[in-house]
Amino acid sequence: MNNNKSEIKFLVDFMCGRLAKWLRILGYDTEFYKEKSRNKILIESLREQRIILTRDTKLSNKKAYKILFIKSDKIREQIKQVLKEFNLKLDKEKFFSRCSLCNKLVVKIEKDKVKDEIPLYVYESQQEFYQCPECKRIYWQGSHFELFNKEIQQILNKK
Repeated sequence: MNNNKSEIKFLVDFMCGRLAKWLRILGYDTEFYKEKSRNKILIESLREQRIILTRDTKLSNKKAYKILFIKSDKIREQIKQVLKEFNLKLDKEKFFSRCSLCNKLVVKIEKDKVKDEIPLYVYESQQEFYQCPECKRIYWQGSHFELFNKEIQQILNKK
């Protein structure tokens, strides 16, 4: 495994759940840690070489693989801080490549296999579908994709 920026891995604590979801949508390997045990999250960070993202000031002073204290409680500011801190360049090819719920890489699935799992109008209007191999959630490029891209542009354009 190369140690380049595109393979950066995050471990987001319970205080930053929206940030975890956004980072997954952006294509970053991001585990969400719901437990409140500081020791367990530190051990997990070291074991998996994941960067902890937290708003917990006590946790941010501990030793781990790496920790970033998230300064703002606003999601846009949080995303900007992470991108800037790690000098991350967004790759549109990786957007929506991970399940926003469980972080697994989604895989392309034949349209006929999802027919009974999605609304008829979605089946008729979309050609490509993806599925999480873990939780079986189905994804497609609907209106949320365009809204997401607009939101990312706003985040990136506001310094």
